[in-house]
Amino acid sequence: MVVERDLRVAGGRTLRAYDGGGDGPVVFWHHGTPHTGAILAPQLAGAAERGLRLVTYARPGYGGSTPVPGRDVASAAHDAAVVADAFGVDRFAVMGASGGAPHALACAALLPGRVSAAATFAGLAPYTNEGFWFEGMADDGALRAALKGRDARLRYAQHAQFDPAVFTDADWAVLNGPWAALGEDAGRAAEAGAVGQVDDDLAYVSPWGFDPADTTVPVLLVHGDEDRMVPARHSERLMIMLSDATRWPRPDDGHVSVMTAYGDALNWLISR
Repeated sequence: MVVERDLRVAGGRTLRAYDGGGDGPVVFWHHGTPHTGAILAPQLAGAAERGLRLVTYARPGYGGSTPVPGRDVASAAHDAAVVADAFGVDRFAVMGASGGAPHALACAALLPGRVSAAATFAGLAPYTNEGFWFEGMADDGALRAALKGRDARLRYAQHAQFDPAVFTDADWAVLNGPWAALGEDAGRAAEAGAVGQVDDDLAYVSPWGFDPADTTVPVLLVHGDEDRMVPARHSERLMIMLSDATRWPRPDDGHVSVMTAYGDALNWLISR
């Protein structure tokens, strides 16, 4: 049974956190952009099959968590530690998909005494220059707007529409099948407002607040070669930056269908 808790943290803000239950090894999930932060059925099922306890939270601006304008990616390490403490968790592995991937890496780099290993799906590399970073993105409008500041990104959100071309046929097959909950949750998050997504995008194109090269725990990078939202060159760049990284290229996968490797990635995590 999933337990939902609203945690009060420094400054009087709220973090909405979730505990999937169980007494096995803990995997701390970092959700994508946008998502509500709730634990989804396929995530919980995959963890339960392996005797794992899944813990997560809604980043600021999502699903009941207080917005924090100007937050950086590194701030996720502090919030994750707060959530882990509240649930009585000392040591854990981290996992994140898409926009959650940089936040999982923040925990791996900044909480080495607590994080055993990290696994990411379709994750971004730190922003460096437009030539490398945007190349191959089917729709880069939101991130380019974020480069112009928060007001520009908020204005963009007022008229932005989802472009279905960012997903491949394989993505749509997964969204209409075993990972349907992923798309449904993203829809709920989008309907609730754009603040969380705006602040995520600003964080991605700003200094992250940590250097991935400082990460000392093992990291698994899972990325689809056909990804049109976050091109595979991002994980290729991260491979260069990280000292102990393993990359699983997925030749036939796009941005979402890469989640079919979720179970295998959990196995990798718990074997570290």
